[in-house]
Amino acid sequence: PVNCGAVPPELVDSTLFGHVKGAFTGAVKDKPGVFQQADGGTLFLDEFGELPLDAQVRLLRVLQSGEVFPVGSTTPIKVDVRIITATHRDLLQRVADGQFREDLFYRVAVGLLHLPPLRDRAGDLPLLVDSLLQQIYRQHMPKQEDQRKLSVSGKNLLSRHPWRGNIRELYSTLLRAAMWAT
Repeated sequence: PVNCGAVPPELVDSTLFGHVKGAFTGAVKDKPGVFQQADGGTLFLDEFGELPLDAQVRLLRVLQSGEVFPVGSTTPIKVDVRIITATHRDLLQRVADGQFREDLFYRVAVGLLHLPPLRDRAGDLPLLVDSLLQQIYRQHMPKQEDQRKLSVSGKNLLSRHPWRGNIRELYSTLLRAAMWAT
């Protein structure tokens, strides 16, 4: 997985496609990019809609040719990578606004899944709460023997909340509750 929104614009090419020793100041050795690392597998590009336009051009070429050029290299490297992307942006609107390449959108828009916000999926909330609480105890409190359960009034309170932060807000709320509630 790569969070495209967290990669500084000047490091996008190096992160995605790698670089060779001497390509820029600080490139003291060859470093494979995430496309090379994912060769033969799957690469998840999270916050895909945040990629700068100039990087979108190079990404489109890689997706069409199946070859990456590490920064500073003139030799292509073949890669076989399945791409899964996710974004909270409306990419068609960004295409219309000139902020996302239409050809790249249609290249990756093979199977689109629209996941409504958590506030519109109240029926999913109980299952998510149970699953997230198990994850929280496993990751953050593995030695705690008594895993607390959410009370009925707690579940009712959660079902009325708008969850503007979606699953991340729900996770943080449950983590706080697990750590601080009696």
